[in-house]
Amino acid sequence: MANDPFLELHHVAKDLGARPILHAVSLAIPAGSFVALVGPSGSGKTTLLKTINRLIEPDSGSVRLDGTDINVGPKHRLRRRIGYAFQGIGLFPHMNVAENIGVVPRLLGWTEAARAARVAELLDLVALPADFAARRPNTLSGGQTQRVGIARALAARPSLMLMDEPFGTLDPVTRDELGRAYRALHDRLDLTTIMVTHDITEALLLADRIVVLIEGTIRADAAPAELLAYRGDPAVEAMIALPQAQARRLAALVDAR
Repeated sequence: MANDPFLELHHVAKDLGARPILHAVSLAIPAGSFVALVGPSGSGKTTLLKTINRLIEPDSGSVRLDGTDINVGPKHRLRRRIGYAFQGIGLFPHMNVAENIGVVPRLLGWTEAARAARVAELLDLVALPADFAARRPNTLSGGQTQRVGIARALAARPSLMLMDEPFGTLDPVTRDELGRAYRALHDRLDLTTIMVTHDITEALLLADRIVVLIEGTIRADAAPAELLAYRGDPAVEAMIALPQAQARRLAALVDAR
């Protein structure tokens, strides 16, 4: 149905040995959303992200993508429908940039001409010169590598993008630049994005909706402005207080000039 969520997680649970990682997590995400998953290390963010493309199988619960259970059909077919960008990106060192971007289209049987056209289109989309197509990953800067990784994730025209700390290793200026550039791509391509980040400020500035995961449980789920006004769970309040305190300190420095 038209009003059904594009992505739905229902009571997803996962244990690592005797330690629970996710506790019956449920989420309904409409198409076109940009959702940030935030929380302390070990809270289950990456585990939750990986259940969506079946890199991790939950112990219980279900995930539906565009109305269909993700367990219907083989894993590789599901993953070719989902873009996945992560910290460090993991470009294949023996392939040039064009070959890295074209990996999934090649597996899907695209012609060489179609792959070349898509590579050219994506290099322009991520603001890299056309001659980067022939370069090897070891000749790229960190920011350029992340741009190629995003291009590779978008190559087969997925409607869903999963991003796991994609800008975490970059310097602050490059991180901000790429974050804003990706947000523009999200809007331009009408993507649905779920991004894991430890940086609450990044989440507040980029996402439409922020899900706070602590000890495998959703403690808050709100738009950025609503989350900044949140009162209730002390752990959530402490998380939100940090960027607010930093903003006040910066404002004080400006006022003191």
